Amino acid sequence: MKTFLTILTFMTTLFAMGQNGKATTEKKTFSRQTKVSIDIQADPEIIWNLLTNASDIPRWNSTIVSLEGDIRLGEKIRLVSTLDEKRTFKLKIKAFEPEQKLAWGDGMGTRYFILTPNADGSVNFTMDEKIGGPMFPLFAKMIPPFDESFEQFAADLKKEAEVIANTK
Repeated sequence: MKTFLTILTFMTTLFAMGQNGKATTEKKTFSRQTKVSIDIQADPEIIWNLLTNASDIPRWNSTIVSLEGDIRLGEKIRLVSTLDEKRTFKLKIKAFEPEQKLAWGDGMGTRYFILTPNADGSVNFTMDEKIGGPMFPLFAKMIPPFDESFEQFAADLKKEAEVIANTK
């Protein structure tokens, strides 16, 4: 029993380490899903304000070159990412639940931003994007991996939110 508990503790620790800031990608024939989670020592309000102030996002987020438009339910935004600076993504805000859930996307996929309060007062931030469709296999190899970009996005958000929280 002691060995089982040791292994279980070790596996739980590994899982938590793997999830806290490390992106994972699941590839299937017709889709690809990338996800990252990180704990942030800041109030959900601070994190939410950073995620929804479109004109300020490029200042603190090194993965976004520009972001134009209003981040509100049903609105459209124009995003340029460091993954492909020659392309402007035209995205629609698909979910907007203050301090809980935000989603934007297009016909190819949706990116979710989820804020979950932790018992210790921190907030777990999760970014999860699934892209794909029937034609996905034809161009999947042309889409760069998202893992490093997701990890950097989460790290940038954590850093900025914690700086703001520590100045209050």
